Amino acid sequence: MGSETPKQYLALNGQAVIEHTLQTLLDNPKIEGIYISISKDDAYWGETAMASHPKITTVDGGAERCHSVQNALKSLLITADSEDWVLVHDAARPCLRQDDLNLLMESLADHPVGGLLGVPVRDTMKRTDLDGATTETVARDGLWHAYTPQMFRLDALYKALHSAIEKGQMVTDDASAIELAGMQPQMVAGHDDNIKITRPEDLALASFYLKQQRGQ
Repeated sequence: MGSETPKQYLALNGQAVIEHTLQTLLDNPKIEGIYISISKDDAYWGETAMASHPKITTVDGGAERCHSVQNALKSLLITADSEDWVLVHDAARPCLRQDDLNLLMESLADHPVGGLLGVPVRDTMKRTDLDGATTETVARDGLWHAYTPQMFRLDALYKALHSAIEKGQMVTDDASAIELAGMQPQMVAGHDDNIKITRPEDLALASFYLKQQRGQ
């Protein structure tokens, strides 16, 4: 991002990015609580309006994303049922639509594994070498952009992440851990405005999407 402030705390339409993200989850009556993995060195969370919310619990973050998710799940296992559904969502995805969140939960309610939001790939896909020269055009049939939330049973996801980490596989999303455990997550088609804040220009795009979603 080229910013000293972590991307989840950057200002977006008068609030921090993470506050938009959390508000969407808090507004959904099906979500009973939220666990957030926070770095021990985080100097920003305590300054947000969400820091004292009764439905939000914080746990220590980890070295990698998978460790942070594992820490949250381990803490949740103390109070929740092992078969409860959990959703894992990126703090830097503030434009999640309530309709997409409901669609994900409703579509997977009776699924044996769980799944994730995403959108089918529409563009031509290329593979390159280390110098950026194209080596192959990849068929886009069956290819999806993987988004979050990703929804799985609590115990199954915890064990899948634990197994992946034990094998030295630092998975970058939860569906990857489930796949490595031999299961097949279900893709649920959402909207492509569910972007992740990654580059400076993404803030302006997220601002536009949020205003559009709210009819402004």
